[in-house]
Amino acid sequence: MATQFKLKCIKCKKNYQLATRVNRFVVCYECQKPEMVGEITAPEMKKFFDIPEQFYKDNTFLRDIKIKYLRFGSLSEKQIAAFNKLVDKMKVAELKAKAQEIKDKK
Repeated sequence: MATQFKLKCIKCKKNYQLATRVNRFVVCYECQKPEMVGEITAPEMKKFFDIPEQFYKDNTFLRDIKIKYLRFGSLSEKQIAAFNKLVDKMKVAELKAKAQEIKDKK
């Protein structure tokens, strides 16, 4: 796994975001939020991008895919596959965290 460290957002210089040596120029969720606002007309893409807001806050890749769809109007099959794979992985991790939380309460 790549070494991660925190850097301030390059736009607002306020919020910290996780970075690696590959992506050293990070932008926080609040700065990218205006770019993510747009009308998605295709019903299958509405369902595709209907994931919890926390996933977008936690992952820059998911934000990037949504911004690219809004900008260009389509995605490649590889982008769709990678998006689905990551969302499934995050859902599983969220379920495991909830299960662990319930287990800890007992």
